[in-house]
Amino acid sequence: MSRLAELLAKYAVMRGDFVLASGRRSSYYINIKKAYTRPEVMREIVSEMEKKLRRLQYDYLAGVAVGAVPIVACVALSVNRPFLMVRKEEKGYGTGAKVEGEWKPGRRVVLLEDVTTTGGSVLNAALALRGEGLICQDVIVVVDREEGAEENLRREKLRLLPLLRVSQLLR
Repeated sequence: MSRLAELLAKYAVMRGDFVLASGRRSSYYINIKKAYTRPEVMREIVSEMEKKLRRLQYDYLAGVAVGAVPIVACVALSVNRPFLMVRKEEKGYGTGAKVEGEWKPGRRVVLLEDVTTTGGSVLNAALALRGEGLICQDVIVVVDREEGAEENLRREKLRLLPLLRVSQLLR
């Protein structure tokens, strides 16, 4: 078992009866937000994401609010690239922006997320980035719950690159 899997098994996996963002029920919940508040967990997530990013071409990183914002901020500092934040919906005040940050259309962005189940939140964010003229083809997620996200994203020409699959985490 990898160091990241050990840390997440210890600090992120919860057992019980949970309703997921997708609306599905589950006997376990992976609370990456709780886990990454521990420096040793965030360091491991950043290190593993850096390894994935070395094989990709990109100008920006983007994180899905709220769960991936601390991750994208830490990774962006580590790789010295600017980052964007994608809201789940446009805000009703100020600029009303769904995407926050500075970018130039036509540039490549890699989207980061904490956990994905069906891929709905990630797809929504990727489409928002594409709507701003950015090229978004790659998504790095800490944990893929293996409940359809990879297939759903593939249909929209998005490649899912999980650090861990839930089958590895729950062994």
